[in-house]
Amino acid sequence: MSKNQASVIGCGRWGSFLAWYLAEKTRSERVLLYGKPNSETFAELYGARRNSYLTLPARVELTDDLTSALSCGLVVVSVGVQDFRTLCRELAQYDLHGKTFLLAMKGLEQDTAKTVSEIFHEEIREPVSLAILAGPGHVQDYLAGIPSCAVIDSTDDTKIKLAELFSGELMKVYYGNDFIGNQIGAALKNVVGIAAGILDGLKWYGLKGSLMVRAPVEVGRFIESRGGTAFTAYGLSHLGDYEATLFSPHSHNRLWGEAFALSKTPQDNKLAEGCHTLRAVYRYAHQNNVYMPIIDALHRAVCEGADIKSEISKLFERGIGAEF
Repeated sequence: MSKNQASVIGCGRWGSFLAWYLAEKTRSERVLLYGKPNSETFAELYGARRNSYLTLPARVELTDDLTSALSCGLVVVSVGVQDFRTLCRELAQYDLHGKTFLLAMKGLEQDTAKTVSEIFHEEIREPVSLAILAGPGHVQDYLAGIPSCAVIDSTDDTKIKLAELFSGELMKVYYGNDFIGNQIGAALKNVVGIAAGILDGLKWYGLKGSLMVRAPVEVGRFIESRGGTAFTAYGLSHLGDYEATLFSPHSHNRLWGEAFALSKTPQDNKLAEGCHTLRAVYRYAHQNNVYMPIIDALHRAVCEGADIKSEISKLFERGIGAEF
C-alpha cells in the first residue's frame, strides 16, 4: 500500500473531509476525490473547489472517472450504505487485486441487515485488503481544530497500517479487534441517535442518561447474535460515539428524531442512516429472537405510527428489578 497516494470515493460531507484530511494531515502526497458524473455535489466542488464546510487543498484532484479513482493503492469509500451494493457491483468490473479499501460509512443494509464488509465480500471476490473506519467526529468540529478519536478494524494487520497513516493530533486512531462488532456498533449508534432526538423533541432530557446506559446492553446482544463480542458496544464505535450522535447539533440522526417528535417533516432519510438500520435491526432481531425492547418501541413509533410518548412510557412501566 503506497503511503503517498490515496483516493476517496464519495464527495459528500464526510468524503470531502477525508480527502482534505489525507492531503493535509497525513503523508499522502496525491489524493483523488471521486464524484459521480452529473452529481450536483461534485459539480459544486469541481467548480469552486469548496463546499459549505471546507476548501480543498491543492493536492486533492477531483475526478468523475472511476478508473482514475481506482488507480491508487488505498481507496477510501464514503457513500450511503443503501447505495453501497450498487457501487460494489460497479467496482467488481475493475481489477482490484492487491488494493486496500477503507469503508468509512456506518449503517446496515435495510433489506438484509448486512454490514458494509458483508456487502463488499458478496459482490467483490478479488483478493483485497479491507478495513472499516468508525468512531466519533463531525466534519465541523474537526475543521474547527477540535480533536477526537476513531477506530479502524480489519481481520488482518491492515488496521495497524491504516491506524498509523490516519492517526495524528486531530484524529487519534486506535485499531479494533472485533471486525463485525465495530461495524454493528457504528451502525446502531445512529438508531440510538434517533431515539435521543425524540427525547429532545419531547423535552424528556432526563431519560437520555437511561438511554445511554441501556442501549449498549441491547446493542451488545445484537453484536453477539452476529458473532461479535458484546463488550464492543462500550467502545469507540458505539458508546464512544454517543456525544457526537446523541447530543451534537451536527448529528443528522438526532435532528431527524427531534423533528419527528415535533411532528415536523424530518430530513431526508439518506442523511439519517439510522432510519434504514432501525428497520433492518428490528426485522433481524425478531427473526433471531434477540431481545431489544428499545428497538421495538422505536420501531413502533417511527415505522408503525404508534404514539411516541406512549411507547417510551411503556419502557419504564415494566416490573421493578435489579439494575445489574
